[in-house]
Amino acid sequence: MGIKWRGWALLRGARRGKRSIQVYMTTIFTAIVVIAMLAVGLVLHGKFSRTAEESAYLNTDQIVEQVNFNVEYYLRGMEELFRQLEERVSKSASLSGKETLEQLATIVNTRNDLVSVSVFDSGGALLTGYPHTRLRSNVDVKSQRWFSYASGYPNYLQYSPPHVQNLYPGEYRWVVSLSQSVSIRENGGERTNAVMLLDVNFRAIDDMCRRVALGKKGYIYITDPDGNLIYHPEQQLIYLGLKEEPNGAEVMNYSYGSFYNKQNGERRLVHVKTVKNIGWKIVGVAYMDELVTSAKEISVFMVWFLVAVLVCVVAVSAYMSAVISKPIKRLGQSMKSVERGDFDSVIAVAGTREVEQLSQRYNLMLGRIRELMRENEREQEAKRRSELEVLQAQINPHFLYNTLNSVVRLAEGGRNSEVVTMITSLSRLFRISLSKGKNIIPLQDELEHIRHYLIIQNIRFKHKFRFTIEAEEAVLSCMTLKLILQPLVENAIQHGIEMMPDEGEIRVKAGISDEKLLIVVADNGLGMPEEVMKTILDRNRTAAGHRSTGSGVGVRNVHERIRLTFGEPYGLEFESRLEEGTTVKVWLPLLDGEAGTGEEKP
Repeated sequence: MGIKWRGWALLRGARRGKRSIQVYMTTIFTAIVVIAMLAVGLVLHGKFSRTAEESAYLNTDQIVEQVNFNVEYYLRGMEELFRQLEERVSKSASLSGKETLEQLATIVNTRNDLVSVSVFDSGGALLTGYPHTRLRSNVDVKSQRWFSYASGYPNYLQYSPPHVQNLYPGEYRWVVSLSQSVSIRENGGERTNAVMLLDVNFRAIDDMCRRVALGKKGYIYITDPDGNLIYHPEQQLIYLGLKEEPNGAEVMNYSYGSFYNKQNGERRLVHVKTVKNIGWKIVGVAYMDELVTSAKEISVFMVWFLVAVLVCVVAVSAYMSAVISKPIKRLGQSMKSVERGDFDSVIAVAGTREVEQLSQRYNLMLGRIRELMRENEREQEAKRRSELEVLQAQINPHFLYNTLNSVVRLAEGGRNSEVVTMITSLSRLFRISLSKGKNIIPLQDELEHIRHYLIIQNIRFKHKFRFTIEAEEAVLSCMTLKLILQPLVENAIQHGIEMMPDEGEIRVKAGISDEKLLIVVADNGLGMPEEVMKTILDRNRTAAGHRSTGSGVGVRNVHERIRLTFGEPYGLEFESRLEEGTTVKVWLPLLDGEAGTGEEKP
């Protein structure tokens, strides 16, 4: 009855730790809906995010393309204007004449973005120009980049990066210079090469780019083919070394295209377009966190929508689970009488077909429990008897008396070394027998116990037998029941070797076979008849022809202890032939050191 009440106490403890079926059903329904919504939400969020990013990508690309078109259109206009000026200069008979200056003034004054037009000979001397006709005294025209490029590449119109015009006295303006080598004829002489310079106010390009918006933080900038800045919204800071454009090197690898990079942890989209003929690169930089704000808005909406749906699902699930679990709760109330220990009562709960079936199955279960409890009581009684017999085997007064009597005889005969050996083995034998009260010990300790037992018996029987103990290294740490080998070895000595005229031999060997721990105890003694071997493990039968001391009680106890502890697949197996000897195989499970609990199964 102690086991019965302990089992129900464990059941009540487990029940208090479990949630009710209503909670489970509510949780499961809610989880299913939430998981489905999350899956759909993630798919939609991913789709919307990709669409928003693609839309932002196309929008940025269109803006950069528009800027590229505007710049190309503007520069084509400047190139056409330059060609008109070139035509006037080439056809003019006198560059310094009044007619030529009036023509240049007329063309320049038609455009607000033109600063000046000038013509220099190959030595850098000013031939003509408008509106200024006098150079500053400290200017070296030949060292200017626009002059050297025009002289070095006479067939190409050169565009310079933005710079301060420093040729003429007066106002210093930020300009972009167009220059090219031209052919002129002065005063009816032969044609010579000169360099014509057209300075364009940089404000026109600046205004063109500043009107473009790529979000609050995005911007447009322009570089020449060598990577020099033509325009940048923070150009002055870059020139002063207070700021730098981190993607300049990557831009040089692109003529047309886009890429992503990061600056200060922010992801940026960079579009690159190249202006035809002159190779300027229009670069648009947009920040992705501004371009895909719709994705963030979708995320916030989905979170609130999920919370609202979750509240509704929890309410509906709680109501449905309450309706379903109510009959089961009534059944649980009816079972309380059984929980208090009344196993003879039967329950009858009205309700749905499933609840009635559950009641019938529960009544059948009660009957089975009563049967199992009676069977368990019988097994516990058998186990207690076996444990008592093991305890008697551990403290065998007859064995202790014979051993001490042998010690006395050895001491009287002056065989002190054998006295020491026998007493030492006896003390270690009892130390291992006690094993701090544990019933399951390492195989190494069990083999050590049987070794000391054999040493004592070998001295007692005047070395009538020899013995060997072998074990594989892998099984020494395996756990086994305590004192299962001593009854087997004792039988081998008393019924197999003691009556032999010749020297006997006992072999103990342990190893692994068929994924089980196998211990073999073999002797070369007298053996036993087949009918005796078949009945030696039968508790209800006594082998005919055996003495009372050889009834096999100790061997059967070992066999039953093993089966009660580890189950039916394990136990003892005998092989014996008359006049040849007996072999006993002990089959045990492979249990490592952590598996041994020191207790047998109830």
